[in-house]
Amino acid sequence: MPAYKDKKTGKWYASFYYANWKGVREKKMKRGFETKKAALDWEREFLMQSSADLDMRFETFTEIYVADLKQRIRENTSLTKDSIICNKILPFFKDKKMNAITAKDVIKWQNELLAYRDENGKPYSKTYLKTMHNQLSAIFNHAMRYYDLKSNPAAKAGHIGEKEAGEMEFWTKEEYQKFAYAVMDKPMSFYAFEILYWCGIRVGELLALTPADFDFENRLLRINKSYQRIKGRDVITDPKTKKSIRTIKMPKFLCEEIDEYIKMLYGIKPNDRIFTVTKSFLHTEMKRGSKVAGVKRIKIHGLRHSHISHLIDLGFSAVAIADRVGHESIDITYRYAHLFPSKQVDMANKLDDERNDLDG
Repeated sequence: MPAYKDKKTGKWYASFYYANWKGVREKKMKRGFETKKAALDWEREFLMQSSADLDMRFETFTEIYVADLKQRIRENTSLTKDSIICNKILPFFKDKKMNAITAKDVIKWQNELLAYRDENGKPYSKTYLKTMHNQLSAIFNHAMRYYDLKSNPAAKAGHIGEKEAGEMEFWTKEEYQKFAYAVMDKPMSFYAFEILYWCGIRVGELLALTPADFDFENRLLRINKSYQRIKGRDVITDPKTKKSIRTIKMPKFLCEEIDEYIKMLYGIKPNDRIFTVTKSFLHTEMKRGSKVAGVKRIKIHGLRHSHISHLIDLGFSAVAIADRVGHESIDITYRYAHLFPSKQVDMANKLDDERNDLDG
């Protein structure tokens, strides 16, 4: 593993041959190192990465991890992963050897996250703590599944944080109707919120909608894509999950409203987006409408919770609701369990009746 000094620049460079993933011999060169040691270190890391030798540094393996997943996940998901890895995980683990990281190391990292406070003295939210830990654990799981790492130290250390921490916020039908009346002065806002509340779709799904997605004759809305604003670009992606690709039956009044709205859009084509606003605009409108209507302020995603809670109140099952909103039924049961009517009283009464029949 030699390194060479460039006589013109005075800097060092690495130059060597290696076998690529096809087994073909290739030459690799990288210039600009300040020292011979830096050039040799880079060569050693590159060779370990190309052969997936887990004696490599954690930072080097994360490059493999990100490259492996790049084409398999949505761009905005990739950006979120990259941000957490670069800003929250690498500063602690980057120079440690992948196969030498222990549960004790992970616990020390977790304790740093738990002790963190921002300039206002606020800690990380429990949801974000769980997200950061899950990302670290995902890296080790990837190493176990595809590169023969023996165990996952993050799993041994145990998780921190909570999923969906905090109370779920939603509006009753009466609260939503007060809000809807308050935003009627801006048609685009009104119709956007009508779809969000009465269909329970996600914001990205809403912003991707086109006239071609609606079948007003049969009262159907097809959800098969999602809109994201990424680095100043409008990006249409697949929905969040396979379950998210679905067809929703719309109430008759909503069909009439959206048909009327689309006819108001001059020159609209079948595959043009009908809501050309941003998530930020909708956040601002939620704030404005809540204040005017005198109802508690909730997040936009709270409209999805509101739709689901309304369907539960109407007596629909978790399975039926899950099909409509693009969730797994187990998720509906788990996340909204406190909203479903309790069957415990009915059970106890039935047992009483049976005992009374026996005694009689």
